[in-house]
Amino acid sequence: MTVLINCKDLVLEYPAKRVFAGVTLGVHTGGRIGIVGRNGDGKTSLLGLLDGSVAPTSGEVTQRGGRGRPGALRIGRLSQSDLLDDRLTVAQAVVGNVPEHEWAADRASRDIIDALLADLPWDGPVGELSGGQRRRVDLARLLIAPCDVLMLDEPTNHLDLQAITWLAAHLQQRWQADAGALLVVTHDRWFLDEVCTAMWEVHSGGVEPFEGGFSAYILQRVKRAQATESAERRRQNALRRELAWLSRGAQARATKPKFHVQTARALIADMPPLRDTLELSRVAMKRLGKQVIDLMGASVRYGELTVLDQLDWSLGPGQRVGILGANGAGKTSLLRLLDGTLEPSTGRVKIGASVQFGSLSQRLEELAPFEGEQVRQLLAGYKTTYPIDGKELSPTKLLERLGFSREHLLSRVCDLSGGQRRRLQLLLTLLAEPNVLVLDEPGNDLDTDMLALVEGLLDTWPGTLILVSHDRYLIERVTDDQYALIGGTLRHLPGGVDEYLHQLAAAQHAGNMRVEGHRARADQPAKPAKTGNVARQLKKQLALVERRLRTLNDQTKALTGLMHEADPSDYETLVGLGTQQQKLKKQSEELEEEWLAVSELLESLGKA
Repeated sequence: MTVLINCKDLVLEYPAKRVFAGVTLGVHTGGRIGIVGRNGDGKTSLLGLLDGSVAPTSGEVTQRGGRGRPGALRIGRLSQSDLLDDRLTVAQAVVGNVPEHEWAADRASRDIIDALLADLPWDGPVGELSGGQRRRVDLARLLIAPCDVLMLDEPTNHLDLQAITWLAAHLQQRWQADAGALLVVTHDRWFLDEVCTAMWEVHSGGVEPFEGGFSAYILQRVKRAQATESAERRRQNALRRELAWLSRGAQARATKPKFHVQTARALIADMPPLRDTLELSRVAMKRLGKQVIDLMGASVRYGELTVLDQLDWSLGPGQRVGILGANGAGKTSLLRLLDGTLEPSTGRVKIGASVQFGSLSQRLEELAPFEGEQVRQLLAGYKTTYPIDGKELSPTKLLERLGFSREHLLSRVCDLSGGQRRRLQLLLTLLAEPNVLVLDEPGNDLDTDMLALVEGLLDTWPGTLILVSHDRYLIERVTDDQYALIGGTLRHLPGGVDEYLHQLAAAQHAGNMRVEGHRARADQPAKPAKTGNVARQLKKQLALVERRLRTLNDQTKALTGLMHEADPSDYETLVGLGTQQQKLKKQSEELEEEWLAVSELLESLGKA
């Protein structure tokens, strides 16, 4: 390995804060490093020190070949905000003045532009693009340029699931294993596991390295936490809960290098399941009754544009569903349809009489009336205690569980960071005790530790949960069923996020259909996959089907328990439960057929 960037005894201080104190580390060829840490601890500052845009207070940063010399290290940096010139066209911003016949002759450049910019006007001005579109232009500009070290600061922001999946695959194949270097700051844990082979945790003025991807990092943090004193016990339990999900809930992660499954299972042997499905279903039934939300031929149109087309969908008590879809596919319109704030253009929406909604929007409009109030003033308007995990906790204690200190109670809402505002609004939503929770991108602005805490809070929430997110890890972690909005219709995804991506790919190959914000290219035939790649994908699909079958089995057992406890004379309740049980049985049968089909394909590949 060749050292590309070396840092020795770095100190970075600002008038009111010391960010780093005596940091020594290096970036080598072949390094694929994920950088994590709490918001404000210095992750972006670390990238600035490494690329030379931030000068250390003391210490030394050296780059291979020196700076500004022939043969100097080429560093590409994606910042959280772009510096694109609004007067340039998209083409000029991405390829400069390079003639089309030159950049189009390069296959890698074509693939990047097709994947990220196919739906954008190539000759349109950058100044007319949305924030998400500008992000994609800036990312394409960076990826097309040759570089030795790639530094990405929150690269998945504003990207949809298909673009995130494409970016992960691109970074995996961009260099040979012993060439180039990648440093990525992101809260997207799936992305970290896909592209990183080492982790740096920024905390307490230092940088602590860990071998392996995000899963291995969590395992090592558990070991470290177990060695700490009782003051760290609450943090340890939160980490072990996260590890329980990594080991039990996501089978694909069990195969990651450096992730020692047997050790992990020993560490979590005494941990209960993430969710008590039977108890949550029982409480949800009491709070909601039999009917929650029914869509009957519901459509939403804006002028000539049909966003949602004749949807038929029923949501029952205690269901936890995730909604996937491209930017602009209609996810937010669907949420507004479900909570009654948007009237359907045609069809009906029937909401149960006992339903009480709690909503968290992307832009946090719910906090607007309270910008000038202190946090403690807001909390004073709620009950003094709430039952959580078998304990009576005050709103202040719950806020502390979400990473707030007592000093934050005196802060005004308008002075809070984006992540603090999102956590505060989520807590206020839960304190209102809704029985149907509607969350639109709740993971925005949260670091990995805060996401784990939010997931733990949602695990014990009894009611119907509807979640929209591009965060693959989050949506798989807290929901039991996933649905996709494609072409105005809603499709159930027994195979989860992987099935969604598979359906998008199939739709793209089938014709010139716009899906996931990208235009399909009918004139470009699908490339034949190698047998090994196909086998790996089939094994992954098989694991997903098996996981889904286990989830359905748990749900079926929970419904059976509810039926045994129900009043035999309550005919309507028994019929409702029986109907739900039949739906689960049908889904199980479909999954079993899929399992058999995938198994046969795998067997035939093995014989080929």
